[in-house]
Amino acid sequence: MPLWLTESDVRAALDPAELIGAMERALGALSSGEVNQPVRTALEIGERSFFAVMPAFDRERAILGAKLVSVAPANEKLGIPTHLAAIALFDASTGELLAIADGRYITEVRTAAASAVSVRHLARADARVLAILGSGVQARSHVELLPVVRQFEEIRVWSPTAAHRDRFARESHGSVRAANSAEEAVRGADVIVLATNAVTPAIDSRWVKDGAHVIALGACRVSQREIDPELVTRAALFVDSRDAALAESGDIVQSIREGRFGPEHIRAELGAVAAGRAEGRRSPEEVTLFKSLGQAIEDLVAADLAYRRAAAAGRGIRLTLT
Repeated sequence: MPLWLTESDVRAALDPAELIGAMERALGALSSGEVNQPVRTALEIGERSFFAVMPAFDRERAILGAKLVSVAPANEKLGIPTHLAAIALFDASTGELLAIADGRYITEVRTAAASAVSVRHLARADARVLAILGSGVQARSHVELLPVVRQFEEIRVWSPTAAHRDRFARESHGSVRAANSAEEAVRGADVIVLATNAVTPAIDSRWVKDGAHVIALGACRVSQREIDPELVTRAALFVDSRDAALAESGDIVQSIREGRFGPEHIRAELGAVAAGRAEGRRSPEEVTLFKSLGQAIEDLVAADLAYRRAAAAGRGIRLTLT
């Protein structure tokens, strides 16, 4: 009988440090070709809204499944999460359904775990100031997970709504300072996270100091941009999937169409860097940029980890499907 895992079951099962390690291995497997994963299929269902199917198969680790996800930014006004998902895991030998996990929290935390892998391998070792643009669930998960890999002495947050950023800082119990502008948050920061729902550039290259590491999480459609094109051109560019980046990322595809650079501007996939198969940061002064689109294998590895931990702890509900 398959196991149903609620969001609370998933939260209880996933340990941040363990998840970061699992994500590093998953990205390495994806970049080495061990994972069979197509670029996601997405159906436009409304303005800036889409529904996507994300399958993947890791034969070596016997992980097989798919994520079904909807993205609807207008949900924010209704008090509903903008990203909703379900993840199905199957037995890699028999094809039997093993588990169905709520994917909302998995989407949130696996994204932050992949960002943590990028910080571990691309940010300067002496990075001490973290800036986050955005004050939603991704901002919260990054405040929780990035300090696992770097000891930040200062964390700044900015979002367009003052009440949201002030509440975020307040709920962080003094560990986060609210900035009055995006520029104030970004200037002098060593690590910068773009966790907004912006579809036009939310950051100016002139604000970003030499040696900074930038993580961009949104704008996963070719019509969208969240990064100043000058910054994309200036930085050493890394992605989670080269195929996905060249098919889905407006920040990259639009810049290529404009003649700013070619596909070779992508230095490497993060998994190849983490596995030691590709070069990462070349100097302390270099600006590095990780464009994170979110890959199916990231979701499945997180769901598989949650499934195994929950099953061992007796959590979840066994479903009868016949």
